[in-house]
Amino acid sequence: MAEYVKGKNAMLIGFCDSDWGGSVDDSKSTYGYAFTFGSGVFSSASVKENCVALSTAEVEYISAFEATAQAIWLRFVLEDFRELQTEATPLQCDNTSAIAITKNPVFHQKTTH
Repeated sequence: MAEYVKGKNAMLIGFCDSDWGGSVDDSKSTYGYAFTFGSGVFSSASVKENCVALSTAEVEYISAFEATAQAIWLRFVLEDFRELQTEATPLQCDNTSAIAITKNPVFHQKTTH
């Protein structure tokens, strides 16, 4: 088992995923994210969305958005513990459409976020 050592270059890394319309009761999706820091999971969540997503790209984009907000907060927490993250926090997302939406700043007619 690996251990966390203060001052050793530990990097915050995020992972996010979701299911589209996974709930048979109300067709709402569930998204989740997890962050590793050093040797193990540092923060994680699994949340049922408040709205019904109209596409898999939309639900994956919401997942990436929520994970990004969590990453920003975790970076502030780590800074308080003097574990400054000098590099960008990588966020692993498995949906090509959501990745394309986040990388392209041009207005997308079919997206609502």
